[in-house]
Amino acid sequence: MLKYVIVYYICISIYLRMKYLFTITFLLFSTYLLGQEVEKTIILKDETSNLPIEDASVLVLKSKQLNLSNTEGKVSFVIKGISTIQITHTSYISQTIRSTSLKEKETVIYLKSNFNKLDEIILTKQHPQKILATLIENSSKKLTIPARLKVYAREFFKLNGAYSNYNDGLMNFQLSGKPNDFKTTILVEQNRSFGLVDESINDELVGYNLNNIMQNYYNFKYLNPLLEPRAKKEFDFLIKAHPVNEDYYVMTAIPTDNSAAMLDDYAIVYDRKRKIIIEVSAAISPTSIAKAKDSNGKNGKTIYKSFFKTMYRFDSNYYYLISSKEEIGYEKIFKKKTTDIEVRNYFVTTNFSNQNYSFKESEVFKDKTLFNKKNTILSNYWELSGLVATEEEEQIIKQVQETD
Repeated sequence: MLKYVIVYYICISIYLRMKYLFTITFLLFSTYLLGQEVEKTIILKDETSNLPIEDASVLVLKSKQLNLSNTEGKVSFVIKGISTIQITHTSYISQTIRSTSLKEKETVIYLKSNFNKLDEIILTKQHPQKILATLIENSSKKLTIPARLKVYAREFFKLNGAYSNYNDGLMNFQLSGKPNDFKTTILVEQNRSFGLVDESINDELVGYNLNNIMQNYYNFKYLNPLLEPRAKKEFDFLIKAHPVNEDYYVMTAIPTDNSAAMLDDYAIVYDRKRKIIIEVSAAISPTSIAKAKDSNGKNGKTIYKSFFKTMYRFDSNYYYLISSKEEIGYEKIFKKKTTDIEVRNYFVTTNFSNQNYSFKESEVFKDKTLFNKKNTILSNYWELSGLVATEEEEQIIKQVQETD
């Protein structure tokens, strides 16, 4: 009997020791996994149409990294450990997921839209133009300053139908001052540039002038045409309830049939309670282009495409720019020849902070663009930049690089 008791206790001892070793091994392995940086990819799609969703914000709460989905609905980011991920878009219902639910390679996430909701026109005592002026003034005051924006910028330049130049870079924008006395300090962390810009068209890089871009976006300069007294006659203003977010209104300003000039179709999404602007988009319609074709040709410059979109974020009492996108195409006479020029730009805030950074004056970037700046490449920063290049864009970049 004693022999069986001894054997029993020996077995129990071995079992407890093995269980202890297994637990320790499991904890060590789990700690190892949590300490590893893992790349994750999300594909965002419309629940009804199955089409990709562009311009959705994907925030990794643990690292505060902000990403934007491209035209393929794709977002890639690096995550360390476990985090909550917030997905937002002004046209879709927001989603919050855990990183543990993401697959190793790609995870498709479907967002639900409420665009079946009937349009609700908002009647106001004030003219929408006056409401817009109040929105601009209030938004400019509420934008968080001082602030530091870590930004990824990308620019494509197309000359006579062929992509001839490309640049992108990671930059820190230090914002200080007040709306009427705005100051920007820029530090370039990394950048790459392919192709050389002909001196005769160097001033025609009409995309981002990095020295004043933040002043324009934080003062809403691009909305100035809607504040002109004549705008009441040139545009039809309308305010509607937002189809998804009950806290938002959408103001549109569409050129009237009598407008002879080339004017944009505007759409402004704003928070009706906080009275701040969330999103602005504008595009020149084919009708407007056709009307203004003759008058544009007189000054030697004929625009055939123009679009821009800017997005802002209100998060935990911080209010800041998260992205912008601009495209323009036009023909202009150079040296008695018609030259076709297209510029496409992207600008994404990947991290926001209200803390200043230290720097030397010699480190400050003061040029207009990243074109022709000496390349500084320390890592493959463009692969996890906050805005993943589409397959088409990757081919363009490769082509320009090979012909550099």
